[in-house]
Amino acid sequence: MKKSLYPPRFWPALIIFSLIGQVAWVVENMYFNVFVYKMFNASAEAISAMVAASSVAATLTTILIGALSDKVGRRKLFICGGYIAWGVSIMSFAFIRADILSLWFSAAAVASAGVSIVIIMDCVMTFFGSAANDAAFNAWLTDSTDESGRGAAEGVNAMMPLMAILVVFGGFMAFDLDKSESWTAIFLIIGAVVLIIGVLGFFLIHEVPMKHPENEHYFRNIFYGFRPSVMKDNRLLYVTLLAFAVFGISIQTYMPYLILYYEVSLGMSDYVLIMAPAIILASVVTALYGRVYDRLGYQRSVLPALGMLAAGYIVLYLFRSTVPVFIGSLLMMCGYLSGMAVFGAMIRDCTPKGKAGMFQGLRIVGQVLIPGIIGPVIGSTVLKDAETLTNSDGTTSFIPNANIFLAALAVAVILLAVLLPQFGMIKKSQQEK
Repeated sequence: MKKSLYPPRFWPALIIFSLIGQVAWVVENMYFNVFVYKMFNASAEAISAMVAASSVAATLTTILIGALSDKVGRRKLFICGGYIAWGVSIMSFAFIRADILSLWFSAAAVASAGVSIVIIMDCVMTFFGSAANDAAFNAWLTDSTDESGRGAAEGVNAMMPLMAILVVFGGFMAFDLDKSESWTAIFLIIGAVVLIIGVLGFFLIHEVPMKHPENEHYFRNIFYGFRPSVMKDNRLLYVTLLAFAVFGISIQTYMPYLILYYEVSLGMSDYVLIMAPAIILASVVTALYGRVYDRLGYQRSVLPALGMLAAGYIVLYLFRSTVPVFIGSLLMMCGYLSGMAVFGAMIRDCTPKGKAGMFQGLRIVGQVLIPGIIGPVIGSTVLKDAETLTNSDGTTSFIPNANIFLAALAVAVILLAVLLPQFGMIKKSQQEK
């Protein structure tokens, strides 16, 4: 790695902003589902709709703001300003409570109104979060690294979702998630932390100099990554994005229902204590796995990651007791985050220099939009006839089952059909050099 490429503030900025950004995303991607399930008895279809709406908002935001940050040439402004607004929007969820909504809606309508408001505000929050993290921060990371050490930086970046899960799991142990007061405190605390980090970023982030042609047009840049000529010139990038999308579909098939599966289906009220060791071990594996990409390349690092993911699915589908669930979860998380590191590094390597912001929207199409729409639909379809339980107020809620892992495994197998022609393209490009 060329150490001179990275200013002293690079690693602290990468770690802090990646971690806090992922903490916010973990709350949204894993616990918003728990929030609407417990507070407003949301159905699997409602959870699927929320994930899909958020995915669309994230994609549109990243396309627009990614190109705008290229045009303005100041990533720091979008990162820091976005984090501040992101924090404020997270805190607003503290006021989406049944007792407050009952002042405006009838008792029978409170639950449906709560779900609808959460979906709408989730899109608002996603706008600020995607502008700050998906568009500006990821473009800044691409600008700040090169092929010589990108895998190492991506390994650190890719391990942060697991570290964020650990932080959130540990922090949430202090709260009773069946009580609205707990959610109020959670949203206020996390929102405040995100806001403070946004302010800190003005002093911590090193702005990477950017040069752009004077005749560069913003609205042309928005659609730059969708031009046929650009696709033709960067075929490997688009095939990699397709593979990444299929990988993401597999993840999103089970992820929206994972916490509910542990807690409701398996009855693991102490799932945090069970999962914490798996998260720590998977974080270490993921941090080191980025270096595997640097040394061995994409082809020899993506298949082992996919193998770990598939093995985790199989174990989680077949077994229900604590030890096998721990092993399956460890394999699943190692495969998930290692795969994220490998795909992320490959996409950055294939991204044309000076065009990072323009391609962030395209990356989100593969990473968020397609998986966020298709994956949860597959999951909710699998859970359509799932068993239900009766709540204390007489309403019913679905019980997630292990079929979500079988469906996720089927998608992972389909991914091989995309990887094989991609490997052929890589081999051909290497022969032409």
